[in-house]
Amino acid sequence: MLLQEGKAVAGAAADTPPGGLLTAHGGLMIWTLAIFLVVMFILSKYAFKPITAAVEAREKALEEAIAAAKADREEATRILEDQRRQIDVTRAEAQKLIVEGRIVGEKLRADMIEETRGQQQEMLERARREIESEKTRAIFELRREAVELAIAGAGKVIEKNLDNDSNRKIVETFLASIPTATEKS
Repeated sequence: MLLQEGKAVAGAAADTPPGGLLTAHGGLMIWTLAIFLVVMFILSKYAFKPITAAVEAREKALEEAIAAAKADREEATRILEDQRRQIDVTRAEAQKLIVEGRIVGEKLRADMIEETRGQQQEMLERARREIESEKTRAIFELRREAVELAIAGAGKVIEKNLDNDSNRKIVETFLASIPTATEKS
């Protein structure tokens, strides 16, 4: 059996032309060229146009995407610039408000200090008036006490009780004629 197979392989080798597949054969070349042209015709008729259209559509879509990205970038740059401008304007307004607030605060502080000084002066004047009133009342009380003591002393000296009202008027008139310490200065 091996012998028969070896003869079959040897016979097949004898049937093939010398040089193998790389040898040029006229019939094989014509058939290869004919099949190539038919496949080329079919591909150009049915496959190349859709493939070319798809490639062109893809190319157009990419160009549009690039253009849209460029437009979006420009829009983003414009918006960013607008935002920066608005931030600068807002900062300027904030600085202005801070300065105005300081000015108003200083004015309010000065007004409050002035008002406090006015209240302080008013309190001092009121205290002076009250002191003067108390001083006058104390002097009046001292004079009354002095009158009482003088009458009591005079009553003891005279040993008789004089009319209190008339005696009081005489002593008050006498004490009123005496200059006080404040009148001397």
